[in-house]
Amino acid sequence: MGFSGFSASLCVVGLILVLSGGGCEGKANDNLRFITWSDFTARRDRPLLTVEGRNNTTKVIVVDKNGGGDSDTVQGAVDMVPVQNKQRVKIQIRPGIYREKVYVPASKPYISFIGNQIRSDDVVITWHDKASDLDSNGFRLGTVRTASVTVESDYFCAAGITIENSVVARPGVPGMQAVALNINGDKAMFYNVRLLGAQDTLMDLSGTHYFNQCYIQGSIDFIFGGARSIYQGCVIESIATTSGAIAAHRMESPNDGTGFSFVNCTIIGTGKIYLGRAWGEYSTAVYSNCRIADMVTPSGWSDWNKPERRRTAMFAEFNNTGKGADRSRRVKWSKSLRLEEAMPFMDLNFIAAEKWLRL
Repeated sequence: MGFSGFSASLCVVGLILVLSGGGCEGKANDNLRFITWSDFTARRDRPLLTVEGRNNTTKVIVVDKNGGGDSDTVQGAVDMVPVQNKQRVKIQIRPGIYREKVYVPASKPYISFIGNQIRSDDVVITWHDKASDLDSNGFRLGTVRTASVTVESDYFCAAGITIENSVVARPGVPGMQAVALNINGDKAMFYNVRLLGAQDTLMDLSGTHYFNQCYIQGSIDFIFGGARSIYQGCVIESIATTSGAIAAHRMESPNDGTGFSFVNCTIIGTGKIYLGRAWGEYSTAVYSNCRIADMVTPSGWSDWNKPERRRTAMFAEFNNTGKGADRSRRVKWSKSLRLEEAMPFMDLNFIAAEKWLRL
């Protein structure tokens, strides 16, 4: 099911009924400034064809770890994309576990990673770096360089794949940050993607992003960064053994206009976790129409041991259900929103989607 147009005022509360209809069918993308459902489909069994005709806007590269495609590795397929690419390139990844680090540079926009949209665990990209590990020059990797997959390009999209960092975090042990996905390109969409890790699973660093029907697993600050993103219809699972946090958003100026909005999500798991921690002075995280299990700590939110952030952080909830949604013991500086206050965070205008999404 697809849409040829987009309503700027469309609220994601209603949109979930469209997207959950399953399909990623649509007309060929005739405008590279937009991501469409057709950017998530790729079916080709013959050898790689170079696309050159004026009417052709797409190239498909097949990755098969068993040697039956154009590349045995995902990185090899990315390397085949021309620098300053000006057409949609669909990298179709056949089932298997791909043990590699993948880097998509800013110079290669319009790339799609396409796996199995029915079973996203059929295609797994996995690696095992952590922040305290040393590189070949003897320097610590630090958090950013631990990512199993790093995407710096614009107009990236992925569907039906799993991205994993297999490091198991140990609470209180320094250097255990281990990122699965680092996304800092602009205008990216993820559909039915599984992100697996523990501490710092998803580095949602910068740009505008849309996560739809994804599964995100972690324990400590496992969705973090300074992007402006909507997480819609996602399952967010804590694997914390004692304590942890879901969102650690960072915004240092009220003019930055970023934030994380969780809409129609399911929050489950173990431990006693915060919905969010104020990593920056103006951290912003909002949960709307979510089902929240009872592993969320009653206080709900943390000021990161910086009480001055209570005056500027925007931590809010609207119309959530479940034992973990009880606000009777929430920190007083968090907010309970009315419908008109919550709507801007539930509307796709939050990520200016009318400028880059056609669903």
